[in-house]
Amino acid sequence: QVQLVESGGGLVQAGGSLRLSCAASGRTFSSYAMGWFRQAPGKEREFVAAVSRSGIKRYNADSVQGRFTISRDNAKNMVYLQINTLKPEDTAVYSCAAGLVAGAPTRTEEYGYWGQGTQVTVSS
Repeated sequence: QVQLVESGGGLVQAGGSLRLSCAASGRTFSSYAMGWFRQAPGKEREFVAAVSRSGIKRYNADSVQGRFTISRDNAKNMVYLQINTLKPEDTAVYSCAAGLVAGAPTRTEEYGYWGQGTQVTVSS
């Protein structure tokens, strides 16, 4: 089992940057693929980025390609989401998730563990 706690959200102006962090508990962090998802008010949860267990495979949603970068540090049980050139439409609650699957999965059903999320608000 793994517990996830996100941090790093906040209010930022359009064009700015943020780095979200997700701290994972447990001794088997490197067994989990990790992902970031976001949910804006009134909208369904949306896949953002994923990274494989080793960190070698990464996958971004088309909507964030070139602006968002996911990374992980297995020695520290951490996963990060670097967000650049923020846009108002990036406003959402961002959650990290862990899944005992291979590759960099994009579907919510492939993830068994979720954090509570961190709010990102982008002002225009």
